[in-house]
Amino acid sequence: MPCNCEELESRERDALAPYAQFSEYSKGRKVHEPPPEWRTQYQRDRDRIIHSRAFRRLDSKTQVFLSGSGDHLRTRLTHTMEVAAIARNIARALRLNEDLTEAIALAHDLGHSPFGHSGEQTLNDLMRDHGGFEHNKQSRRVVELLEHKYPAFPGLNLTWETLEGLAKHDTAPELPLSQATAELHHPSLEAQVADLADEITYYSHDLDDGLDSGLLTEEQLARDIDFWRDASGRMRSEHGDLADECRHYFIIRCLIDDQVHDVVHTTEANIDEAGVASADDVRAQAKRLVAYGANRREANLQLRAYLYENLYYNDVVHEPHARATKLLGELFHYFEQHPEAMGEFVQSLIPEHGLQRAICDHLACMTDRFVILEHGRLLGK
Repeated sequence: MPCNCEELESRERDALAPYAQFSEYSKGRKVHEPPPEWRTQYQRDRDRIIHSRAFRRLDSKTQVFLSGSGDHLRTRLTHTMEVAAIARNIARALRLNEDLTEAIALAHDLGHSPFGHSGEQTLNDLMRDHGGFEHNKQSRRVVELLEHKYPAFPGLNLTWETLEGLAKHDTAPELPLSQATAELHHPSLEAQVADLADEITYYSHDLDDGLDSGLLTEEQLARDIDFWRDASGRMRSEHGDLADECRHYFIIRCLIDDQVHDVVHTTEANIDEAGVASADDVRAQAKRLVAYGANRREANLQLRAYLYENLYYNDVVHEPHARATKLLGELFHYFEQHPEAMGEFVQSLIPEHGLQRAICDHLACMTDRFVILEHGRLLGK
């Protein structure tokens, strides 16, 4: 017999820690739906995210290097998949709800602009007088409004807990079905894990792409980054001299493993100290419980500063982004004069959301490639 939803929820009760977010205690969806038959609520969320158009478009959106720059360089989609894998590993170690963690991780960049953070800054500048642009908030717009494939509701009608995980620095979503609750300071542990897994993935794998591109060298990193030097020394003592690709991979793997271990042990200690007994106890805490230890946090700040100076603002990375984001600005102003060029669905957003927000939605949904093609088609440049 197939495993039904009730049996899956029973397995969660047996396997998960009491402070995990249980599927059966979900605060629900904005539009009520019958429960899934052979999935939990969060498994349904995960599947809806994976099957969304926004998820597929991540394959042609920039992570660090302009999409299409190299066969092995990461895109926004491969980054997202790596975040989900690391997030699930941490959630499993802490006995949290892996399905909710994965759903949040898979959805966290659905609203990201084309051309990476340069594109995000460009859209924020263009929208300065119209509410700004921030990709976490845009991810919420994607799943609550811009995906339009279901007849009964706009968006994907995800659970409150998944939306909570996408809120990031914004306020938590309004509770569905008029539920009252105590004041919420922080999201679930699953959401906190997905957030920190994004950081672990981002900086570790950007190092890998920087080495693969030749913009960073092992000699530089060994000189300037303490924990690279330590991981490299451990790798050489255990495995001797290896080919470049294998050596880079093993060092990056060591860096990720070190961070995951640090997060798991630090978080376990924080949970014990806080004495939380439920997911809502976690939300009521004065500080986040999923965290790095002090030494690891300092090491990551060192790495972050290094990457900004030596990779993200390197001319090889920055100049193509600057040229590409110029196209975004020109398209934005074109659509202000010609909103009919955006298509019926985007035009339908204008009365309620305003012309500029509708244009921003339209541009943020585009892939790198489509911006270039659309610019050529409409502006002939």
